[in-house]
Amino acid sequence: MKTWIITGALFMALAVILGAFGAHGLKSRVTPEDLVIFETGVRYHSMHALGLILLGIMGFQYQAEVIQLPAILLTVGILIFSGSLYILVLTDTRWLGAVTPFGGVAFIAGWVLLAYRLIKL
Repeated sequence: MKTWIITGALFMALAVILGAFGAHGLKSRVTPEDLVIFETGVRYHSMHALGLILLGIMGFQYQAEVIQLPAILLTVGILIFSGSLYILVLTDTRWLGAVTPFGGVAFIAGWVLLAYRLIKL
């Protein structure tokens, strides 16, 4: 479970770095609409990084089987949802907008699976 806390902490540090980059480095280089897209990526990235930390902490109370797949799904969600938004803005690769919802589905699946597993305990 310590691994998920470390992963979440590192993802959180990256979210802060990217948030600062967006606020200071991108503001004059991209459109206001693209800045909003980038900030959305940072917002979901940071929320789910904190979620990973929470899952790691929960792992000291619950069996690893309860936590493992939801944590993997949150990680995949960060990489696909936020990652696609970052790349979309930084490279102007608009087709990546079609990939972003798959990351959102991973977020939803992770949280729903966690709830289901906790209910079944």
